[in-house]
Amino acid sequence: MNVHEQVTARIMEILEAGTIPWKKPWNSSEGAKNLISKKPYRGINQFLLNCSPYGSPYWLTYRQAADRGGQVRKGEKSTPVVFWKWLDRKDSDDQDQDSTTGRVPLLRYYNVFNLEQIDGITAPVEEQPVNSFSPIEQAELVIRNMPSRPNILHGGERAFYSPKLDFIQLPPKEAFTSPEEFYSTAFHELAHSSGHASRLSRKGILEPSYFGSHDYSQEELVAEFGASMLCGYAGIEQQTLENSVAYIQGWLKVLKGDKKLAIVAAGQAQRAADFILNIQHTDDEQTQT
Repeated sequence: MNVHEQVTARIMEILEAGTIPWKKPWNSSEGAKNLISKKPYRGINQFLLNCSPYGSPYWLTYRQAADRGGQVRKGEKSTPVVFWKWLDRKDSDDQDQDSTTGRVPLLRYYNVFNLEQIDGITAPVEEQPVNSFSPIEQAELVIRNMPSRPNILHGGERAFYSPKLDFIQLPPKEAFTSPEEFYSTAFHELAHSSGHASRLSRKGILEPSYFGSHDYSQEELVAEFGASMLCGYAGIEQQTLENSVAYIQGWLKVLKGDKKLAIVAAGQAQRAADFILNIQHTDDEQTQT
């Protein structure tokens, strides 16, 4: 069993064991929170909001933004936040229950916008802690030796890959909770970049998709599996595996727990990791994977 298969097997084993909370691996004001109440969102909401392509941790409803003198920019799309509302059974639409007493949960949602989507509201100033950073040579070699590697820029509070401009943006190395988490995040974005038309031409990168869609979610699985495989190659998987599994669990929830899709994504991730590591396969080996 090679390192890719070992990492995939370990991830699938942990996925079956239960839910692990996910958090951004760099200091980002303790995750997504409502600007007005300052309360952090919980559960799947925290995961989905943290995975959005915005750097600010603050979110507001359209009305909250208007009340504060802000204006959501034209064309900006909202992100749904889900919650459970408890109703008396007699007031609910549940006609299948014999009893009409007690309370039943009803799933509801409302829409929020990130502060970066809103004009006219200034973000609160928060001092960010700075961590020491010690490079890990094997992980540095993975990044340095990637064939036709895209440009990598550092700064801000966002980590993303731009397919259109073919570059990677990462927060400063010192903003990460550990060097291992920095490399895990960098490997995630490198895995995304492997899908560019000049590299592996993967559908998840070539075709536009919206946040939370099936194709977007599958591409996130590919990138995170790929990052885990590269961490395994660099010898840092044990320090990053738990957060990677939690991230994968979050996207599987979006995809309604489709474990088969995780296997498909792991196969695509192996091809991405092999490309980044410049590992060549014979035609027979390519067919097997």
